[in-house]
Parts: sequence; C-alpha cells; structure tokens
Amino acid sequence: MDDINRRDFLKLAGLGGAVFASGLVGCSTVGTKSAAEDFYFVQLSDAHWGFNGPLVNPDAKGTLPKAVAAVNSLEKQPDFIVFTGDLTHTTDDPKERRRRLAEFKQIVGALKNPNLHFMPGEHDASLDRAQAWSEYFGATHYSFDHKGVHFVAVDNVSDPAARIGEAQLAWLKSDLDAQDKDARIVVFTHRPLFDLYPQWDWATRDGAAAIELLMPYRNVTVFYGHIHQENHHMTGHIAHHSAKSLIFPLPAPGAAPKRDPIRWNPAEPYHGLGYREVEAEARQAQYAITEFPVKRT
Repeated sequence: MDDINRRDFLKLAGLGGAVFASGLVGCSTVGTKSAAEDFYFVQLSDAHWGFNGPLVNPDAKGTLPKAVAAVNSLEKQPDFIVFTGDLTHTTDDPKERRRRLAEFKQIVGALKNPNLHFMPGEHDASLDRAQAWSEYFGATHYSFDHKGVHFVAVDNVSDPAARIGEAQLAWLKSDLDAQDKDARIVVFTHRPLFDLYPQWDWATRDGAAAIELLMPYRNVTVFYGHIHQENHHMTGHIAHHSAKSLIFPLPAPGAAPKRDPIRWNPAEPYHGLGYREVEAEARQAQYAITEFPVKRT
C-alpha cells in the first residue's frame, strides 16, 4: 500500500498496531519479472460464529461484522482475504453446524473483495471430518500462486486426532516438488505445525513431518490461528506467526491452569481481539505484518 492508504488503515483500525517483519534467507526468484509485484492480503481468524458467552464477549455477534466493515472501508482493497479456521463455534448438532456455517458465509459475503480463501478449524470440522464445512466452502487443503508467491493451505483439523495425515502429506510433497528451492512459499494452517503447547492442543501430531518437507525451501513463512493471540516462532529458518481472534483472547501458553478464555474487560472492550494485514515485497522474501485491533464503532 502507499503511505496514504496505510495511514487510512491505521486510523480506521485504531491508534495503530504492532508491526512484525519476517525476514527470510535468500531472495525471490519465482516467476517472471512481471509476475513479481508488491501486494498485501488480510488474514482473519477464529471468528467462532455461534459462540455465546456474555462474560467473555457480550458483542459476540458484532466483532465479525465489524471486521467486515473495516476491510470494506479500506481505500485500497487487499489482493485477497484469508480466513484461517474456526469460522464457527463447535456444536454436536449437525443441523446447527450447517446453520452457523451458512450464517458465517452470508456475513462475509458482504465483503466487497471477491477474492476470499477459507480453511477450517477444529470447531468447524473435527466432529464430522469436515463434511458440513466442505458443503459450504469446498476443499480443506489446496494451493495457489499469486504474484510470484506460492500459497499452500494445510488442513490439520479435519482429523479429530489433530493429524495432517499420510495422504495429505503426500499431496504436500507433490505440490512442493514443483517449486524451486528458492521459491517464496507461504503456508496457511489452523493449528501450529510445531509443538507450541501440546497440553492445550496447540500442536499438530504430525506437524514435524510437514516442517521436514518444507525445510529444503529457503523462503517459507507460516501463518496460522487457533491460539487466539500473537505468537512468533522460528523452526530453523521457517517463521511461524499466529493471528489474534475475532471473538475472545486466550492466555499465553502455560500462563494459566486451564485454556479458558480471558474475560471481557468493560474498561478495555475488544482488548486482545484483532486481524492483520500482510505485505509481500516483490524483490525480497519478506513479509511485513501489521496487527489491528477490533474497535467499537
């Protein structure tokens, strides 16, 4: 974005946000010169549509529409928008699950930007192995190329055991085999691929196998959700960045006896909630991340 659009976004989202630049080894060599262009995308995660907990978020039905309105208000739209899982809150009722998925899809259908990418979270998919989710949003894992960057969405939630699975790992290997070792690769997941805090289900049981497949590639960055807070981690040269939630924050890994949502503070409404923009530079394998809070309107 140019400077005026950046200022507009900061003004729109609040007083500002934390910026984290992920510098990667090497330089971009993917695609032709004309295909490598600066661009940015917006990541939203963990909306948990259908959640009801007044002590945790009395505006549970408001934060997702507020995020939609904020993105729509951007003078310059992102190239695409990605939702990294837990679109809806879990339910044992298949009919209710589909109702929540349909409502979520209707709400985000108000986004002016038609370039949307979705992936499931365990709340959307683990109870029925993504059957309902797939009816509304299609494939749970896929890849695409955009302006010199190869994007891969990995499903580590449809298996209730929190595994990617051998079949999908074989697909991932085949997908990566087509890429040069200097390719700029961005991976989207819901759960972290590394063992952040397995006691709280903040891990993927076969995530190490996915990381092993990614390690030969010199320019890899992973964006994920699930933990409802910012976290920045390196596995070798691979950077992993978690996104905030649109519904409630969770404690830092191991900072509390249980993984219970942090209660709503009326003095700081929407504290800990947010979404992010990610800027990709054409001539560098680097991504500038700007975090934006949800704000009352």
